[in-house]
Amino acid sequence: MFTALLARLKQRHRTFKYPDGAPPPLPERFRGCPVIDPAKCSGCADCAKVCPTGAISLPAARKIDLGKCIFCGACQEACERNAINFAQDFQLGEFTRQALLKETGVTCTPPEKKKHIFSRSLKLRQVCAGGCNACEADTNVLQTIGWDLSRFGIQFVASPRHADGLLITGPVTKNMRLALEKTYAAVAQPKLVIVVGSCAISGGVFAGHPEQDNGVEGIIPIDMYIPGCPPHPLTILEGLLRLRG
Repeated sequence: MFTALLARLKQRHRTFKYPDGAPPPLPERFRGCPVIDPAKCSGCADCAKVCPTGAISLPAARKIDLGKCIFCGACQEACERNAINFAQDFQLGEFTRQALLKETGVTCTPPEKKKHIFSRSLKLRQVCAGGCNACEADTNVLQTIGWDLSRFGIQFVASPRHADGLLITGPVTKNMRLALEKTYAAVAQPKLVIVVGSCAISGGVFAGHPEQDNGVEGIIPIDMYIPGCPPHPLTILEGLLRLRG
C-alpha cells in the first residue's frame, strides 16, 4: 500500500488545466477544421470526387459539410495544388446543423457560449444508436483522471429518468430508433440532446443505407452537434462546456 501511495505522490496532479489553462497538446496527425484556400483552388473538384461521404461541394458552392466529413484526409491527398488542409482547430461543435456548412476559406470559429439552466450540473444518458464504439471510446476518455469530466459537474447516469439530456452516437439503426425515442421520452423536461460524430449527425459512412436513419436529425430535437469520426475528446469536452455556457 505504501508503495502505491508513494508512486501516486510522485505522479502529482495529472488532470489537464483546460479550460482554465492551455489545452493538452494535440498529436501531429490531428485533423481539425478542413479549410479550402480560394487562392489555390482551381475548382477541379478532385477532392469532391474522392470524398467518401459527399462532404465537399465543388466547383460551384465550394463548401465543406463538417456534419458529413469523416476527417479521412483523402481530399487533401487528392489536391495537387495543396488548396485544402486540415487545421489544428479542435473547437468544432455548433448549435445548428446549418452552421456545420463551412464556406471556402473560412476557419472554424466556435459560436458564443449560451448561458444555460444546466450550467452548474449536467447529467447525461449516453445512447449508442448503432455506432462502431469509436465515439463512445473518446467520450469515455473524458472520465479518466487526465480529463476528469466530473469536475465540471458533468456525469453520465444509467437511467434516462435521472438524466438532464442525451448524448447520442451512431447513425440510428432501424433496431435502435424506437429505443432512442423511448429514451428521449423518459427524460424529464427541460432536456438537452447532444449528437457526437458524423454518424449521429448525417449517417457518416453509412449514409443512404436502408437499415439506418442517417443520424438523429428529424427524429428528436438537437441542441449541440459535435462533428468528427470520431471527435477528439478535447472537441467533445469543449462542445459540452460551451453548450452549458
